[in-house]
Amino acid sequence: SQPCWSEYLTTRIEQNMVVSCTCPISECRAQPTTAFICSIVSSKEIIDKYEKALLRGYVECCSNLTWCTNPQGCDQILLKDGLGYGAACSKCSWMSCFNCNFPEAHYPASCSHMSHMTCAKCNHGFCWRCLKPWRPTHKDYYNCSAMVSKAAWQEKRFQDYNERCTFHHHAREFAVSLRNRVSSISEMPKIRTLNFVLDACRLLEQARKVLAYSCVYSYYNQDTESMDIVEQQTESLELHTNTL
Repeated sequence: SQPCWSEYLTTRIEQNMVVSCTCPISECRAQPTTAFICSIVSSKEIIDKYEKALLRGYVECCSNLTWCTNPQGCDQILLKDGLGYGAACSKCSWMSCFNCNFPEAHYPASCSHMSHMTCAKCNHGFCWRCLKPWRPTHKDYYNCSAMVSKAAWQEKRFQDYNERCTFHHHAREFAVSLRNRVSSISEMPKIRTLNFVLDACRLLEQARKVLAYSCVYSYYNQDTESMDIVEQQTESLELHTNTL
C-alpha cells in the first residue's frame, strides 16, 4: 500500500541508503524510480534529501568529479580533468588536492609527504590514513634500542620542522582574520578603498601556506642535492613574508 511504501522509502532516504534501495520483497531486485519515489513521498524535506543523495552518488561514481574539500563547508563540485594537483574552487576559492585525501592543496610537499608519518621516538614510518607500516615491517628496518642517538636526533629534527610548520599555519590564520576585519571596515561609509590591504592579506595568507608545506617538503627531502636551493628560496620567501 502507499502508506507502507512511503514509510519504507522515507526510512531508506533518512538512513542514506536510498541509492541502493530495492523492492522490499526478498525475491524482487527492482529499484524504485525517481518518478515513483516523488509520487509516493510527500515531504519536500525528504525529497530534497533524496535528490542530494542522488547527486552525491553521481559525483562519487565519476572519477573526474570531486567535492570541494573546504573544511568550513562548500557544496561546489570540482572537475579534475586538466587541473593537475589542484585548483581554486570557483565558489569559495579553496585550493583542493585531487590526488590524495589531504583536505587542501599542499605544494611544494608531495602527496606521499602528507601521508607518510614517522614516529619521533623510534623512526617507525607509517601511513596516517590506515596506520599500517610505510615499510614492510618495523623490525627489518630499524632497531630502536641500538640507535638511541639517531632516534634523539630524529626527534629533535622533527620537532624543529613541526614548530616551524605550526608557526606558519598560525600566521596564516592571523592573515585570514586580518583580511576579514579589514573587509568589515572597508564596507563602512566614508572609508577610502582598502583593496590594497586586502590584496596584501591574501598574499600573506598564500605565502604562509607555502612556507608551512615547505617545512614538510624539507623534512622528507633533507638529503637531496637540490635542498640547498630550496632552503635558500624558502628563507628568502620567509624574510619577505615577515616584512609584509
